[in-house]
Amino acid sequence: MKVELLQISRRFGSVQANENVSLTVEAGSIHGLLGENGAGKSTLVKILSGFISCDRGQILLDGQPVELKTPADAIHKGIGMLHQDPLDFPPLSVLDNFMVGKSGGLLLPRSQARRELQQLGVQFNFSLDPQARVSDLTVGERQQLEILRLLSLGVNTLILDEPTTGISASQKTALFEAMRRLAQQGKSVIIVSHKLEDVEVLCDRVTVLRQGQVAGHLEVPHPPAPTFTNQLVDLMFGRELALPLKPKTCRPEVALELKQVTLSSDRLRLTIDHLTVHQGEVLGLAGLEGSGQQLLLRLCAGLLTACTGTLWVDGIAMAHQPYRSYLEAGIGYLPADRLKEGLIGGLSIQEHVALRSPEQRMLIDWGKILQTAQQTIATFSIRGRPHSKVDQLSGGNQQRTQLALLPTPLNLLLMEHPTRGLDIESAQWVWQQLMIRCETGTTILFMSSDLDEIMQYSDRVMVFSGSKVSAAIPVVDLTVDQLGQMIGGKF
Repeated sequence: MKVELLQISRRFGSVQANENVSLTVEAGSIHGLLGENGAGKSTLVKILSGFISCDRGQILLDGQPVELKTPADAIHKGIGMLHQDPLDFPPLSVLDNFMVGKSGGLLLPRSQARRELQQLGVQFNFSLDPQARVSDLTVGERQQLEILRLLSLGVNTLILDEPTTGISASQKTALFEAMRRLAQQGKSVIIVSHKLEDVEVLCDRVTVLRQGQVAGHLEVPHPPAPTFTNQLVDLMFGRELALPLKPKTCRPEVALELKQVTLSSDRLRLTIDHLTVHQGEVLGLAGLEGSGQQLLLRLCAGLLTACTGTLWVDGIAMAHQPYRSYLEAGIGYLPADRLKEGLIGGLSIQEHVALRSPEQRMLIDWGKILQTAQQTIATFSIRGRPHSKVDQLSGGNQQRTQLALLPTPLNLLLMEHPTRGLDIESAQWVWQQLMIRCETGTTILFMSSDLDEIMQYSDRVMVFSGSKVSAAIPVVDLTVDQLGQMIGGKF
């Protein structure tokens, strides 16, 4: 199905999210949509998928104007969207989720729905157990389920928002093969991504947005040339970006020590015999999602209790201490789910600053808080105002807000996917701020599904695979290929 967006504009208060955006996605093609955080990509695809309406402009499907007031309207017209966090029902089974949205709903014959699910799965090489609970699936499997569900509803244009974030290499390969098969069937695919290499490998054409406007359209050469990557970066940011070098920040003093620690969850149990991490050191935690990295981070943050073992921070025994003791010890935590665990939806930047204020008073000095919020926004280059609600900020600006709210100084900073969903410039900016903290002695432990990020910013790496945990390995003794093999269980 051919999709045309003509002069699309949308404003949120004082923010012009999209301004006269026009692009064409041909039937049988894969079209990339690129841009830095806050460029207007999410707004544009939400307009196309019926989640929000535009102030001005027109949408044409196969040359015919349409009005999409709701996601149901969009699906009825053949447009479906796979969100970065799939919109599913975790307590229900794969089959129940597959049946959602169909005419007749859960009253449909289950045998018929099961047969359709299995046939589509075979067609796209997706292997899903119809009886499995969605809560037990990986992010990649949940994506596969949502793609099959949308296709079963008759979608001819599929929009994917950051589809390779948080999925394994094999799932990424299967996803790309499925997208190419859809294009061969005459369907149109739109990929919203920050990963230039994904766009270069997969897409036929790309549109770049900058500050809500179209910066340019490019045909993607195959194989891609280095000059093409430079063109994309220049369109996204208006300049080339130099790769930052990690300074040497590790000190001899021990900041964190664990001995004979055993951790468990519903799905795994792991043991760390001995681990020491030094002041200013960056320890990367590599592994597939759910392999135990988060257990270690939450233990060190005081959010989880070990089954056995001891934990010291700056020589102070912390095992079984209350959470406030961890805060007083200078430990900060940056969760991956920014709105669910890191920030409070519905509250403004200014209100978050007030909550983080070290002054404990009955009455809030809002004048002082406003001044602090303005300074914070300027210092951390947050695209928003003091009264901006955090859930209305882009992912990159939510991450900048989380970083701005961390106390100073910090002895230990624990992070889940610190740059997930961020564009190149925002990711580099985040690590520049983190390196400044390391230079003051802050120790960092972070988990990431991006192996290049692990290799670039870590001093040492621990690999998690199943219930196995490697020793901390100096990054100079590793390659990306070796790291990938270890994640696969080849220690």
